[in-house]
Amino acid sequence: MIDLKGVSKSYGPVAAVRGVDLSVPPGCVFGIIGRSGAGKSSLLRTMSLLERPDSGEVRYSGERVDGLRGRALLERRRRMGMIFQNFNLLASRDAVGNVAFPLEIAGVPRKRIDARARELLETVGIADKRRARMSELSGGQKQRVAIARALAANPEVLFCDEATSSLDPQTTRSILALIRDLQVRLGITVVLITHQMEVIREICQEVAVMEAGKIVESGRVDDVFAAPKAAATKEMLHV
Repeated sequence: MIDLKGVSKSYGPVAAVRGVDLSVPPGCVFGIIGRSGAGKSSLLRTMSLLERPDSGEVRYSGERVDGLRGRALLERRRRMGMIFQNFNLLASRDAVGNVAFPLEIAGVPRKRIDARARELLETVGIADKRRARMSELSGGQKQRVAIARALAANPEVLFCDEATSSLDPQTTRSILALIRDLQVRLGITVVLITHQMEVIREICQEVAVMEAGKIVESGRVDDVFAAPKAAATKEMLHV
């Protein structure tokens, strides 16, 4: 699904991502874990085409996409969904208005927008909150609105940037269960970054461990957790 080859990204003198090679299989939940400053958010931004890598290649299903510009880049981005830690919702809109927003930008007819937004809020379990303002919703409810919005354009891949870090443990489990259910039902690929080993253990089939801008270990979650090889992995697992 997604293949990176020699991807690097720097911000001034700081090398955030350094020569990363990585393959994300289609139809799985793939986790990228590392401590703060390991480079995982920068890697996610290059994978999702929010930023262009300084060097290396990003390919989707064999097609190189890191050089896309203009309309071609916008069209590719519309085939991706993104969920953020701080939700990134519009306070001036209610729940259904937030879900409708990307469809409005894409020029979808109004009747289809309304039907799709209502359908998605039902899918994520908060159809009764469609007219609620963001200030009236709990953190878990806000994240459900954000998930519905991310799915509005039927993406092929869903990126999750520390999507549960600001939530309590019970709400985290419910959001992870929702993401896992959606991945199975919709057959999409999910790529999530986190610093929480329990999140990887709960939802991911495969994992890559980052340290100092590099992938130091990757593989099936069960294999990596059972016999960690990299020092960074051992430390996070307290082995």
